[in-house]
Amino acid sequence: MNKYETVVGLEIHAHLSTESKMFCSCATSPKGKEYEAGKKDEPNVRVCPVCTGQPGTLPVANKKAIEDTILLGLALGSTIPPRFNFERKNYYYPDLPKAYQITSATSPPVVGGGLEIDNDGKTKFVELDHIHLEEDAGKLTHPKSGDYSLVDLNRAGTPLLEIITTPCLSSGVEAAEFMRNLQSILRYLGISDADMEKGQMRCDANISVRKLGAKELGAKVEVKNINSFKMVAGAIDYEAERQIEELESGNKIEQQTRGWNAARGKTIAQRSKEYANDYRYFPEPDIPPIEMGKGKEFDPTVINDRLPELPKEKKKRFQEEYGLSVQDAHTLSANYDLAKYFEETLEHLSQITESPDVARRLGKSTANYIINELLGKITDLDSIYESKITPESFAELIDLLDKGEITGKIAKDILPKMLENGKNPSEIVKKEGIKKVDDSAVEKIVDKVLADNPKEVERCRAGEVKLMGFFVGQVMKESRGQAEPGVANKVLKEKLS
Repeated sequence: MNKYETVVGLEIHAHLSTESKMFCSCATSPKGKEYEAGKKDEPNVRVCPVCTGQPGTLPVANKKAIEDTILLGLALGSTIPPRFNFERKNYYYPDLPKAYQITSATSPPVVGGGLEIDNDGKTKFVELDHIHLEEDAGKLTHPKSGDYSLVDLNRAGTPLLEIITTPCLSSGVEAAEFMRNLQSILRYLGISDADMEKGQMRCDANISVRKLGAKELGAKVEVKNINSFKMVAGAIDYEAERQIEELESGNKIEQQTRGWNAARGKTIAQRSKEYANDYRYFPEPDIPPIEMGKGKEFDPTVINDRLPELPKEKKKRFQEEYGLSVQDAHTLSANYDLAKYFEETLEHLSQITESPDVARRLGKSTANYIINELLGKITDLDSIYESKITPESFAELIDLLDKGEITGKIAKDILPKMLENGKNPSEIVKKEGIKKVDDSAVEKIVDKVLADNPKEVERCRAGEVKLMGFFVGQVMKESRGQAEPGVANKVLKEKLS
């Protein structure tokens, strides 16, 4: 029995999808025909005197970024205080041109709140400490052919949310599930793409272990800049095991910062962290306090009107409108891309059948095929939209099944081919000559199966009902999966009665 428990708190950074940076008018992402044609974004082209920290420049706060921060707080049931301050966090690093970062860490615009997650069928409420808004730093690159680093300030000044949980998570799996749910909320709200692969969302994990039943937290180790869900789970679970082994060996846990080495599957010590850093925070003198409240410039009651249907409401609607189980409704609604894909598939079904009622009737079977057939085949993809099967093509597959033009076995057989080449199911069916065996042909196949298995026929007629499954299987084998199992079962019963 494990004598220890893991305690994890997360610090999650997410870029806001505003057009301009936090304190200047520079674009947050490259634009134009050249970029759309695939041209690489050159270093240090989306910069100005403000985001490069030139003397005498004045920052102006991005209104949209503040509104989006409040919107996230409202979605997570947080408290929006009457005001917050921007302040200077002073430290020197090559990618920080001003030698300070403008942040709101000590007087945040969003306090408390949280998000319910589902892990292994159990729900857990992950409580937030706060969310603050700041500007991102630039980016360092380290050429392999030299003992120097290069600074790219295109990212410097991008609006950045820092979402801080309380130390309430207990495993890497829980932490990864929370991050997936948070990513979906950000995408539902339309305020961040939160793509971890592109660096739009990243995570620092504060990890400690303690004896079961102990109230005091153990020494904290911070694992920095984890940039995938898989890495979040792996880094936390590895680090917890490492700390337990240290304690069991009679050693003390050193409070330090570590990095996750994915290639080696372990955390690596980076620097000791015995004392808290002194960032010498003080109010940003060039930006007055931001007033929030009814009738103020930033009015939560007005911003609240922007709230879309969130996962919790969508889950309930999926259950009521399409008759989905609690688990299936949760699986689809908790992931923004999955929910969107499901609803787009149903929308295309409505167009194919020219009947919204048919789409509603097929909601359950559509959900079943997405969850139980498609998802299991694309586990290596971050998003269902990365697969070659479009919602339109998937809708066609469901329609062919519903019309009885293909069987369930045929559908399962052509799904991998759709994933491989991106072709529509009707194209594959036509090219490979796959079609459902008609009812009259099924009767002939049944006659052959019964003639080939006389002993089993006698046993079945004598009362071994379970042999019906054997006969149906033989019919499906003879028809290469192209017979309708229901029809085969019906004809068999008639012949064997």
